[in-house]
Amino acid sequence: MNGAFDPRRWWPQPLLPKEDGRQLSLQFVVAVLTFLAGLALMTALASDRAAEGWRGQLRDAATVVVRPTGLETPDSAAARAAEALAGVRGVTEARALEPARAEALLARWMGPGPLPADLPVPRLITLELDRHSPPLTSALQGALRAAGVDATVDDHSVWAAEVMRAGAMMRWLALGFFALLAATCAAVVAFATRQGLAARRDVVRVLHLAGATDGFIATLFQSRFARMAAQAGLFGGLAAAGLAACLRLYTPVGGFAPVLPIEWTDLIAPLPAPIVAALIAAVTARLSAMSFLTRQP
Repeated sequence: MNGAFDPRRWWPQPLLPKEDGRQLSLQFVVAVLTFLAGLALMTALASDRAAEGWRGQLRDAATVVVRPTGLETPDSAAARAAEALAGVRGVTEARALEPARAEALLARWMGPGPLPADLPVPRLITLELDRHSPPLTSALQGALRAAGVDATVDDHSVWAAEVMRAGAMMRWLALGFFALLAATCAAVVAFATRQGLAARRDVVRVLHLAGATDGFIATLFQSRFARMAAQAGLFGGLAAAGLAACLRLYTPVGGFAPVLPIEWTDLIAPLPAPIVAALIAAVTARLSAMSFLTRQP
């Protein structure tokens, strides 16, 4: 029947068609950004875990440099120092390193080849400390003075501080990269929203004449870009998790680098990517649309 009422004639058509090459390009860009953001988050997790592990190893150990005095041989001075330190509460093991190992440590500065026989090479003692109640450096120095040994205790505090500083720097760099990618995603969505409204200026004018408010029109863009970003975020997050899983399984280092191994729990980091991408796109699209519409005559 030709005169039948067809509700589709009065149904508002979307401002952005379902099949739009520009939307597919935008979706690809958002997927790449979420992929990189997922990798940045996993890098931050690996950096934080590596720094904590290194600090734990340094905190649980100390090094003592023994300098023989008088006619005492370096080996006997090291033996007396190890015996004195072994009795300090919180020291689980005190072990004097062999002269060959001490000379090997000096080789990187002195060069290859045997050291001069008259060179006074200090002896090193490695200490393993109780993790829950490590001794104070002053207690270790006091034990050495009581035994009459000239030695210096290195509690690795300087190295631990450097390690934590480097770990914090890596973490903040990764988080800063993530924030930059989120800002880039917002900028891309804002540009696409303004371009879409500018290209459909006549449609927007007709909707205004029909009684549509700026908020209604902005909602159309908000829902469209939020749905698009959620789909792109899903692809990007899954791609980041898949790449991390492949690195974990099929690379010798088991991660991004030997010092940044990946744990299976890190794969959870990219999972919220669809929600985060949708929120960024929804907020950006609405603000951009409202800003564009309010300036229209």
